[in-house]
Amino acid sequence: MTIAIIDYQMGNLRSVQKALEHIGAQTVVTNDPKVIAVAEKVVLPGVGAFGDAMRELSSRGLVDSVHLAIESGKPFLGICLGLQLLFDVGEESGDHRGLGVFPGRAIRFRLPKAYKVPHMGWNQVRSLQVDNPLDHELPTDSYFYFVHSYHVVPEDPSLIWLEADYGGPFCAAIRRNNVFATQFHPEKSQSTGLRLLRNFVEL
Repeated sequence: MTIAIIDYQMGNLRSVQKALEHIGAQTVVTNDPKVIAVAEKVVLPGVGAFGDAMRELSSRGLVDSVHLAIESGKPFLGICLGLQLLFDVGEESGDHRGLGVFPGRAIRFRLPKAYKVPHMGWNQVRSLQVDNPLDHELPTDSYFYFVHSYHVVPEDPSLIWLEADYGGPFCAAIRRNNVFATQFHPEKSQSTGLRLLRNFVEL
């Protein structure tokens, strides 16, 4: 089973690849739409600015690849910026059109001065969905590692799989059918993150 990790020059690709290979997955880092099309699973990582990421995806012809992968029904995992890009709009440095897989926006934290932005470090999450396969054997109220200044606000609250709190609740992960995406970095979240990735690999 091959997992395609989409390379658009804006992801922590090697750390994601190493984490997946550590649990026995066969991976390929690629920007080739043909390779992505035949992979059994697809991962969209991401670090950086929303608008820049969309430009890189578009210039490499990868926007259609993401949509086709999701529409095919194969398991799809977005990580950090890879979650935010799935929505309609990101507001970083002005509004930028996203992939539009789900309705909603990626907005900057609007918090009292007591809270630092970016939100960085370990934070506890709680699951809002029943029978989500990626929750398998995860501890209740698990901790994951976050580094982000923006978070998604889905128009459909039922999309929210995991919720965390930083000056108020925010969406830490989403799930709809074959699409899973996390705001945190499972590849940086030690044994709990590896358990979540293993659940994805074993789907």
